[in-house]
Amino acid sequence: MDMLKLSDDVGGKRAMNRIRNRNAILVAARECFRENGYDNSTIRDMVRRTGLAAGTFYNYFSSKQDIFAALLTDFLSQLNEDMSRYRRSASSTRDFIYYAYLALYSATARDPAIYELAHQNQRALRDLFGSDILGLAMLSLEEDVRDAIARGLLPDLDPEYLCAAFFGVAYDISTVVARRTHQEPELAQQEAEKAAHFSTELFLGGLPAMAELSSQG
Repeated sequence: MDMLKLSDDVGGKRAMNRIRNRNAILVAARECFRENGYDNSTIRDMVRRTGLAAGTFYNYFSSKQDIFAALLTDFLSQLNEDMSRYRRSASSTRDFIYYAYLALYSATARDPAIYELAHQNQRALRDLFGSDILGLAMLSLEEDVRDAIARGLLPDLDPEYLCAAFFGVAYDISTVVARRTHQEPELAQQEAEKAAHFSTELFLGGLPAMAELSSQG
């Protein structure tokens, strides 16, 4: 028997087993956090749902805070990547605003439990990351807003105020999207698009007046 091939096969199986165990813990933790809240969830609760040995958790995560951070990091990394790609490819004001909202609401609709978890546990989130959910989700927004102003997609307004206005609209509408998609998961993407259209029209409605104000100042 080819010992090198045998070693590769064993290593591959171990790697797959580690991935399965880690994913099982993440799924169990997500369920615990959603049902019991962050503060009332324990590592024992999570391990019990997986069927793994009690000590297995610590081969993957060092604490409850560690697993919470892993869940949020995965969610936010993909979200920021999607948002930046959409915004930078926009060729009009409407596209820039619509796709920024759509990226956020689509991520929320795909995994409402994670968004609700972060939204409901802002203190734990700030302890881990130093910011709330939208602050983390939109770290690159101000840079993209400045770029959009330079490209003429947005009026020459205060970028920080523009971002704050965007956050204000997105913050509560995201919670509505999460709640509705929990109730009707089969309508998740439809709900995200509906929310993005609503937010875009609301936001665009105020831009002409702001542009006029800017030209007068």
